[in-house]
Amino acid sequence: MSTRARKKQQDNKALGPLPKDHPPIPAPKTGVLLVNLGTPDGTDFSSMRRYLAEFLSDRRVIEWPRAIWYPILYGIVLNTRPKKSGAAYASIWNTDRNESPLRTFTRSQADKLTAALAGIDHVMVDWAMRYGNPSIESVVKRMMEAGCTRIVMFPLYPQYSATTTATVNDKFFEALMKMRFQPAVRIVPPYHDEPAYIDALARSIETHLAGLDFEPEVVIASYHGIPQSYFKNGDPYHCHCMKTSRLLRERLGWDDRKLMTTFQSRFGPEEWLQPYTDKTIEKLAKDGVKSIAVFNPGFVSDCLETLEEIAGEGAEIFHEAGGTNFTHIPCLNDGDDGMAVIEHLVRRELGGWL
Repeated sequence: MSTRARKKQQDNKALGPLPKDHPPIPAPKTGVLLVNLGTPDGTDFSSMRRYLAEFLSDRRVIEWPRAIWYPILYGIVLNTRPKKSGAAYASIWNTDRNESPLRTFTRSQADKLTAALAGIDHVMVDWAMRYGNPSIESVVKRMMEAGCTRIVMFPLYPQYSATTTATVNDKFFEALMKMRFQPAVRIVPPYHDEPAYIDALARSIETHLAGLDFEPEVVIASYHGIPQSYFKNGDPYHCHCMKTSRLLRERLGWDDRKLMTTFQSRFGPEEWLQPYTDKTIEKLAKDGVKSIAVFNPGFVSDCLETLEEIAGEGAEIFHEAGGTNFTHIPCLNDGDDGMAVIEHLVRRELGGWL
């Protein structure tokens, strides 16, 4: 018997046998956790209210003092907005699975990443939502119980913002704070300027436009907005969005008149990042532009903000203002190009561990 084996045997004897009721110790695994923003469980009032309460009470999302915000949230917003938001979700709901498209796509991304990493031993892929189900805490617990002593956590946001990436990180580490035995962790960083991501976006645009019977005069990159005060306080989101657009222009050979950058989904009385997507779409039509395309490079998967707000409301605004041809370019979703980006970033972060 080798010295090392003898030492291990002595250590085991010193520890003594495990208690009879002790659960079996699984073989060590490395976990990969994909996390997206979130989704309600249904389109009914109570499901929407529960989801909106969790989302809009996040201090990263609404930075107003609680004494000012909570009376508005619980006295007005949560009594009026669930019905309106439920109707919006119902218009894009995946009725076959009875779930939102975001849940469908995120699950599929995890399934396809599992298949892509099948050749690597002891890797477990799972997915969670920052708001709604499955929760980050429940999935981290499941991964730990399965033997994941290392976890790569992937916030599915190309551009960093405290309202998205940071709040996912917060919730992830909050879950770890409750654990006696914590895994080693790595966080996939923002990838707004990652060549693989830029190339995937460019190919998706080129492929979509090639299938149209018209040529858009203007293509709009519409990102989710944040209040200007967040940007002024140091959030790098605006800079990340502008760099993504600049790199896309260079890749596509377009100028800033062909590829414009705008911001959508503003909420509340504050000034948000500008120019606003809806106002820009309306102005382009009134100025005589007849054909446009809009895509959402800040969203990994199509969701309420891309399908209902842009593909639906955006088209309506454009047509009512005099525009003729409107097309929405889908997000990368779980397509080959999008999955290649996710796999590339995950494999990079797994380096040195496997």
